[in-house]
Amino acid sequence: MILNSYAKLNLYLAVLNKRKDNYHNIETLFQRISLCDKIILKSRRDDLIKVACAQPGVPQDHTNLCWRAAKLLQDTCRVKKGVDIRIIKRIPVGAGLGGGSSNAATLLLGLNKAWRLGLSRGRLVKLASLIGSDVPFFIYERAFALGRGRGERISPVNTSARFWHILVVPKIIVSTPGIYRGWDRYSGLTTIRGDVKILTSVIRKKKVPEAGLLFNSLEEITTALYPQVRRAKEALAGLGLKPILMSGSGPSVFGIVSSRKEALSASRQLKNKNRSWRFFVVRTF
Repeated sequence: MILNSYAKLNLYLAVLNKRKDNYHNIETLFQRISLCDKIILKSRRDDLIKVACAQPGVPQDHTNLCWRAAKLLQDTCRVKKGVDIRIIKRIPVGAGLGGGSSNAATLLLGLNKAWRLGLSRGRLVKLASLIGSDVPFFIYERAFALGRGRGERISPVNTSARFWHILVVPKIIVSTPGIYRGWDRYSGLTTIRGDVKILTSVIRKKKVPEAGLLFNSLEEITTALYPQVRRAKEALAGLGLKPILMSGSGPSVFGIVSSRKEALSASRQLKNKNRSWRFFVVRTF
């Protein structure tokens, strides 16, 4: 079984407060994009779970989210089967694009079919929430969705809106827990801007949102700790692009453009000046 595992962008991310369980309550608007990994599943005669990935920084043991997802299904459904999981990475690791979460969700969806478990989407969402806050979004397989709670309470957004993006990824790995610890220290100095309800309404109408509607509570913390993120934003702004936003806890930065042609042109211009960054032309998917 060969499956696509898609990345996400956060068009809006407001961190509201820290919870008693040390997670944070957030309000976010997810967008699934065309950038994807490949997940290859092969059944085993024993009950072992094996993960293989050639990409440095991706764990191949029990700490891998795919391994955890497969083990959760085994334990929950009393499955005696095993699986070989091969991950072909294209989504940058630790970049705020939800690659690991997407892989885990894709694994849940794939094994639900391969093992003929018959679990409902609602049941899969509950299992996904035990693995990670972003995992439930990918279970819905929708282009846009609102996320609340710690991100696991998902409300799909019904729209046929599709956007093109130029995505810039500095070659650094950002620690999400570290960024949230920074937010805990300086939350009193940050102000939530924009309105996710207005942004969602604009997207439902298939309009390109204005710059002031996009917002990320973590952007100020990340740019202070990682100057490359600020430089990436400045590079996109230098081409006259807007809106521009950092996704998740970073370091990925994206700009919304009018067409694939414009995105490719922007990518070529930036590549000539910034050889150390990675660039992707992506669309809503």
